[in-house]
Amino acid sequence: MIKRRTVADMLALKGKQQLKMLFVETVEEAAAANAAGIDMLSIIAPIWTPAMREAAGNCFVQVGLLYGDLCTYEDYLRAAHAAIKIGGDCVYCAASLDTIAKLSAEGIPVVGHVGLVPCRATWTGGFRAVGKTADTAMLVYRQVKDLEAAGAFGAEIEVVPDRVAAEISKRTSLLMLSMGAGTGGDAQYLFAEDVLGYTRGHQPRHAKVYRNFRAEYERLQQERIAAFKEFAADVESGAYPEQKHLVPIEDSEFEAFMSRLPD
Repeated sequence: MIKRRTVADMLALKGKQQLKMLFVETVEEAAAANAAGIDMLSIIAPIWTPAMREAAGNCFVQVGLLYGDLCTYEDYLRAAHAAIKIGGDCVYCAASLDTIAKLSAEGIPVVGHVGLVPCRATWTGGFRAVGKTADTAMLVYRQVKDLEAAGAFGAEIEVVPDRVAAEISKRTSLLMLSMGAGTGGDAQYLFAEDVLGYTRGHQPRHAKVYRNFRAEYERLQQERIAAFKEFAADVESGAYPEQKHLVPIEDSEFEAFMSRLPD
């Protein structure tokens, strides 16, 4: 049986292999990822439960602490400890460097975020690539070094030119988790919804679809509607419930019950 990796194990793999990483949202997705040999999962705190930990098996799990829902350092600290207590292996934190440094000082493994950071995309021009000029590439590099200095152990690097990401990864001790930033990082990171083909709205350029779950989900939704309509029709016609759906009582017991009821 493969032993679940520790932070030290993950860092020891830096530069030696490409890790496989998925963002999952259901117990079924977590279990499938574990069965498929995915190395690392990202699961957000509200759906991070003991059931998800069990389903994730030996996958190394990054628990996402939701920026905006948490505000103060104390909020993040409590949430981080709760995530680790359930069995999280590290936490994702998009808060300030000060907050990351404080969490790290408590011995909590923290992953930061550079490049396109969705919750701060307004500062880099919206949902677009970051690092396509020398100045913005240096900005990403400085962000990585700042995270390193704050004590983070890893960083998501999102939608950054692959050559830029590769050079930055060579110059940091952080485990670099690449989402649309090429193979120069240490992990390839996609959302399960993209892999399974049920993304709604914009599909990012770096996404690759392997199955068409959207069509299957739509088929299942039509089946739900049809089943619910049939149930409603049965209730209206009296076809449901049938005798087999009811709890029986002996005639003698029912008669005794009736005799005790007031008129």
